[in-house]
Amino acid sequence: MSLFDWDEINFAEAAREMMVTGDYLNVRINYMPFWEKPPLFFWFQVLSMKAFGINEFGARFPNAVCGIFTLIVLYHIGKKLFDHRMGVIWMIVYTGSILPFFYFKSGIIDPWYNLFIVLGIYFGASYLLLDERRALNALLSGSFIGLAVLTKGPVALLLFGLTGLVYLILTRFRMRMHLMHILLFLGGLILTGGSWFLVQYMMGNGDVVADFIVYQIRLFRTQDAGHGGFPFYHVLILLFGVFPASAFAFSGFKGINSEHPFQKAWSQVCLILLAVVLVVFSIVRTKIIHYSSLAYFPLTWLAAHYIYQVISQKGVFSKFTRVSAAIAGTAWLLAVLFIVVLFLNKDAILSSGWIRDAFTTANLQAEVSWSGWEVLVVLPLLAGLITFYVTKDPLRRVTVIFIGTLVFSFVTMGFILPKAEGYTQRAAIEFYREKSRENCYIHTLGFKSYAHLFYGSKMPPVNPMSYDQEWLLRGQVDKPVYVVYKITRKNRYQEEYPQLKILYEKNGFVFNRREIPGEFAK
Repeated sequence: MSLFDWDEINFAEAAREMMVTGDYLNVRINYMPFWEKPPLFFWFQVLSMKAFGINEFGARFPNAVCGIFTLIVLYHIGKKLFDHRMGVIWMIVYTGSILPFFYFKSGIIDPWYNLFIVLGIYFGASYLLLDERRALNALLSGSFIGLAVLTKGPVALLLFGLTGLVYLILTRFRMRMHLMHILLFLGGLILTGGSWFLVQYMMGNGDVVADFIVYQIRLFRTQDAGHGGFPFYHVLILLFGVFPASAFAFSGFKGINSEHPFQKAWSQVCLILLAVVLVVFSIVRTKIIHYSSLAYFPLTWLAAHYIYQVISQKGVFSKFTRVSAAIAGTAWLLAVLFIVVLFLNKDAILSSGWIRDAFTTANLQAEVSWSGWEVLVVLPLLAGLITFYVTKDPLRRVTVIFIGTLVFSFVTMGFILPKAEGYTQRAAIEFYREKSRENCYIHTLGFKSYAHLFYGSKMPPVNPMSYDQEWLLRGQVDKPVYVVYKITRKNRYQEEYPQLKILYEKNGFVFNRREIPGEFAK
C-alpha cells in the first residue's frame, strides 16, 4: 500500500532528499529547509532505505523495529513493578488495541517519539522513588527526553515537565534530588536533544533553529489547514481508537491498598500523563489523530493494571467494563460493515444523488474490486466479543478479546485499507510514478501534497525559477510541466490557465500537461 499523504509521505520524502543530497544534518522538503521536525527519525528511515530501498517498506520498517522495542520495554517495566504476568498482560493489552497496533505499521514519527518520552518518565519516576542507581536513572531520564526532542521537538520536554510538576504538587514537593543528579539529567538532555540544535547554530544556521521554535509555537496558536476539530476530539479518539484497552482502563483508575509505593506512584504518574496529554492537545488548535498517541501508554497501563487485579484475585470484570466493551466493539463492527456495504452499493449511492461533492463522487468512481467477502474481516472481533461475554475465566476472556482485536486489525489493514486507498490517492500516485521516468516538472495546483515529490522522484532543481508557480504555469519553462488539480476547480483553472492541456481525468483528479514554449523547444 502506498504511503499516505501528508505525514507518511512528508517524512519519507525528507529521508529521500537526505540520501539524494548527501546532507544528513539538514532536513529538507522540496530541497528547501524544513524546520518543522528535527532529524532523528529521518536518520532511522535513511538507514532503512539504504537497506531496503526508497519505498514503502523502507519508510515503515523503523516503526516495526520500534514495535519490537516497545513491547520489550512494556514487559520489563511490568515485570519490575509487579511480576512476569503483569509484563505479559501489558504487552497483550498494548499490541491488541487497534491504534497502537496500527501505528507500528506506519511511517510516522510518533511511535519512537512516544517510546522515548515514556522511558524518560519511567526513569525519572525511578529516580524519585527508588534508592538504587539514582545517578544512572537521572542520566537515562534526561537522555531519553533528549532523544524525544531530537525526534519531534521540545513539546517532549513540555509534556515531561508538566507531568513531573503535577506529580510534585500532588506529593507536596517531597523531592529527593541532588544537584549532581540534576546536572546529570541536564547533561543527558543536552547531549542528545540539544546536539543537533547546537551544531546548527555553530554552523551559522541559527535561522533554522529560530524558524523551528516559531513553528512549534504556531502549532499551539493556530489551526493547520484541514486539521481542525472540536475540544473533545482526542477523548473520542482514545475511547474508540484504543479499543479494547479503553473499556478496561476506567475501572483501573483505582489502585489497591496493598500495593508497593512505587507501584501506586507509577499508576498515579500514568493518570497524570494521560490528563496532561488530553489537556495539552485539546488546547492545541490543530487536531491530528496521532497527537494524542502518547496517551496509549498510560491508558493501556491502567487497563493492564485492572486486568491484573481481576485475574490475581479471581474476580469478575465490572459491569461498566462489560458495557463499554460492548459499545465500542459493536461500533467497530458496524463501522467496518458499513464501509463494505457502502462500497458494494456505490453505484446505487452515486445514482441517487445523495453525494453532492464532485470530488467525492469522482473518488468513488475508482475501479476497486469488492467481492463481498470483505465482511468476514469482522469475524475475529465478533468472536472475541462473544467469547468475552460467555466465558467466565477472566484470563481466557482477556486473551480472546485482545487477540481477536489484533487479528481484526491485521486483516482489516490487509483487505480494507488498500481498497480505501484506491479511492483517495491511487490515481494521483500512479501518475507521479509514471512521470518520475521523464525529465519534467510535476506540480500540484490548489491542494497541498508531498506525493508528487516522493513518487515523482524529484531531483534537486537546476533552475531556481521552478519554485515559482507562476513561472511553471505561464513562464518560459525549459521542460514539460505536468499539473494536477482536483476536479472541483477544473472550470476555474481551465479559464485561468488555457495553456494547460488536459491529458485525462481520473478519480477526482485532473491531469494536465504544459508544453515547452516554441523558442525553448528548439
